[in-house]
Amino acid sequence: MAGAPEVEITRSYRTSPPADTEGAEGAEDTVELFAERVADYRAVVHVVDAAEVPATIAAALARRGATRLVVPDGLPPEWVPDAPVTDDPPLSAAELDVVDGIVTGCAVAIAETGTIVLDAGPGQGRRALTLVPDYHLCVVRTGQIVAGVPEAVGRLDPSRPLTWISGPSATSDIELNRVEGVHGPRTLEVVIVR
Repeated sequence: MAGAPEVEITRSYRTSPPADTEGAEGAEDTVELFAERVADYRAVVHVVDAAEVPATIAAALARRGATRLVVPDGLPPEWVPDAPVTDDPPLSAAELDVVDGIVTGCAVAIAETGTIVLDAGPGQGRRALTLVPDYHLCVVRTGQIVAGVPEAVGRLDPSRPLTWISGPSATSDIELNRVEGVHGPRTLEVVIVR
């Protein structure tokens, strides 16, 4: 490479939403695309009005028979199930393994990829809380849903611990046999708040 001329590399990455995702109609399309993509990953998806969130969470937990749920600090009180398990002092992996699941919010969600991003902010908790329990119910507000990855990255603080979730944890062996729950929750349930 000695003596090779400097070559200018132009980078024209998209850093803002496409024109067709702006405005009220575009935002609605983005929410619909996110719901569709999350469901494609075998997540259970509910799209509800804000007033319906507590009842939707309660019904989802009742269907699972989930009563011992970890709830991180900062989750709106009306979303918190009865007798939540707190992470103070921090729960061990063994303690997290025996709870019924976790209820969280998120930092941002990506419509194009059906991805939810957690940054350990209020209502999200530390990474282990969402990786060890077998069930994760995540509440996503429509204002947190962006069209694509560039918009999501622009909203995130890279110095925070980021967890990117695209559906329930799953992997496949060489024969393409799908196994769920290997690297995180086997079941992901998403409540999208209109």
